Parts: sequence; structure tokens; C-alpha cells
Amino acid sequence: MNVDVAKNLKEVLGNLPEGVSLVAISKFHPLEYLEAAYAAGQRIFGESHEQELRVKVPALPQDIVWHFIGHLQTNKVKYIAPYISMIEAVDSFKLLKEIDKQAARCGRVIDVLLELHIAEEATKYGLSLDACRELLREGEWRALEHVRICGLMMMASNTDDESQVAAEMNEAADFFDEVKRDYFADADYFCHRSWGMSQDYQIAVKCRSNMVRVGTFIFGPRVY
Repeated sequence: MNVDVAKNLKEVLGNLPEGVSLVAISKFHPLEYLEAAYAAGQRIFGESHEQELRVKVPALPQDIVWHFIGHLQTNKVKYIAPYISMIEAVDSFKLLKEIDKQAARCGRVIDVLLELHIAEEATKYGLSLDACRELLREGEWRALEHVRICGLMMMASNTDDESQVAAEMNEAADFFDEVKRDYFADADYFCHRSWGMSQDYQIAVKCRSNMVRVGTFIFGPRVY
């Protein structure tokens, strides 16, 4: 192993204020890297491919909290529903309904975050703020008993312009306040603001993120 995972992890954690949780993005990284992070105390890992999860989950300690990050197709939900703790990028009511259905089949409740599309890049997934308002206003999600909306996530534009990144993240933070006030005022579990990755997580925590997704800084370049 030519990456000092434990040292990198410690450095990232040292940059995070109290109350900010770290999702170690371990997709495309070998088991030994995850084991090194686990040994150094990391418990939340993020993966984005069901086939890769199928190998990693049984091979690693059972107290790991698995987050599904990235775009999730509805036909893949049934494979991860037995063990996934949080699905971080729900971008449609159709997907929300499928997660509820598959979680019910497993006798579980799965936590999710609604994904916002604020960045100016067409390649990113997510709900526009108006589409997110509409989904919540229509209220069908209230009948879903096996899925729990716990917050919002977004990805800022991939740009060196830090002021643009901060503006997008602050927009997400303000929108979180609106959604919290209008729909989840009494729900303690609606508390997650997930933005910030390897290149911008330090900006994110200044923009009220309390969950950052860091991969490259911990594990090095991905091994495809």
C-alpha cells in the first residue's frame, strides 16, 4: 500500500470543526485501503456501485455505516436495500418510492438526502430548488413509512473560482433553512447538509456543511 491512509485521514479530520461528519469516499479503492481507514477510526464509507458494495460489505467489519453516493438507478435499489444506511442523492419522487418499497421488503427504514442541482453544469444530477419545493409541497412522501428524508446534498461547480463555489453552497444552506422551517421543523433527524469534497470541503464547512465527502485526499487517486 503506497498511500498513508491513516495519516491522510488524520489530516482531513484535523481540518473539520466539531459536529461535521466525514464520509470517506472509498469507491474504486481496494479493501486494504478501507481496512487502514477503519483501523484509524473511520466508520462512514461512501460507495457508488452496487457490484463493488456486494464485494466490500461482507468482507469488512459489520459496524461500518455505508452511504450510497452518486446517481442511483431505481433498478439497483433492491440490491443495496438490505444494508445501506443512507442514500445521499435522491433526485426524484420515483426513486424515493422505490427506496421505500425495497426498504419495506427488508423491514428497514433507509435514510436519504434530497439532491439539489445548483451548479451551472448540465452533467450534474439533482432537483432544481423549484422542483424540490414542488416534490415536498405535493406531500406524497409523507405516506412513505420506510424512507426518511434527513437533509439535503449538492455538488458545487467544478471550478477554481472559490467565490462561485461558496455562493452555491450558501444557496444550498439557505434553502436547507427554508425546507427545515416549512416541512421538518419538528424533525430532529432532518439535520444533514452534505456538500464539500476533496477539493472544496474546507470551503463547505464555512458554508454550513455538516457532512463532507472526501476520497482522493484520503485514499489517493482511484484504482480502476
